[in-house]
Amino acid sequence: MPASALMNIMTRAVRKAGRRLVRDFGEVEQLQISVKGPGDFVSQADLAAEEILFEELSAGRHGYGFIMEERGLVEGSDKSHRWIVDPLDGTTNFLHGLPHFAISVGLERQGEMVAAIVYNPVTDELFSAEKGGGAFVNDRRMRVAGRRRIGDCVFATGIPHANKPGLHKRAIVEIATLMPQVAGIRRFGSAALDLAFVAAGRFDAFWERGLRPWDIAAGMLLVTEAGGITTDALGRRKKEFETGSVLAGNADVHDALRKVLDGVQVSQD
Repeated sequence: MPASALMNIMTRAVRKAGRRLVRDFGEVEQLQISVKGPGDFVSQADLAAEEILFEELSAGRHGYGFIMEERGLVEGSDKSHRWIVDPLDGTTNFLHGLPHFAISVGLERQGEMVAAIVYNPVTDELFSAEKGGGAFVNDRRMRVAGRRRIGDCVFATGIPHANKPGLHKRAIVEIATLMPQVAGIRRFGSAALDLAFVAAGRFDAFWERGLRPWDIAAGMLLVTEAGGITTDALGRRKKEFETGSVLAGNADVHDALRKVLDGVQVSQD
């Protein structure tokens, strides 16, 4: 099926930004002898990719607003549409030469996600979806995994940095509670790709707290268009941006995982 004009615009933007990220990624091994610090290097890679995305998406759809990791909120003349953009999700992986990071671009129309791309430029895997049109990885349709018992499942999660003590402690307790009950838990370091992998059936479910809209906007639409459901960590729909948490998977596994998480007790010591 031919791609829509909107998806062509988004694809062109992420592929162009992706070429820049791959070029910068190839220089990561030189960081130890560079006069630039690692933080400066990654910031410049972030900013360069974000500038490309901003220019390409603005040219393709005049007047749309933006919410971007680096620029923040950019008001547009068209108040009904907003791009939600993360130019480099998985910064720590990028910095350490791990080829697991992504560009995430979602389009919100009147408060509802209607189009999404998550793109890993190193592997050249492009996960895409439009509302009502299904979800795809490159040209192959995606479906969430069909497992029903959490004992058969592999889950993905994120572990917040230790400078977020409450969230960090909860994540460790949740993982310890779940580990004896499941086939495996993975922490790959990119929420956008974790959600894309749920949509592709590679992970059975994903949960995490302490996220920002650009971390999850595109990935959430991928999951729902692949037949899954997304809520916040408490099981509430359309609260993910508000609470900064997400829980995604097929309906049965989502509900089973939520019940386990609901029962986790975290001491206040």
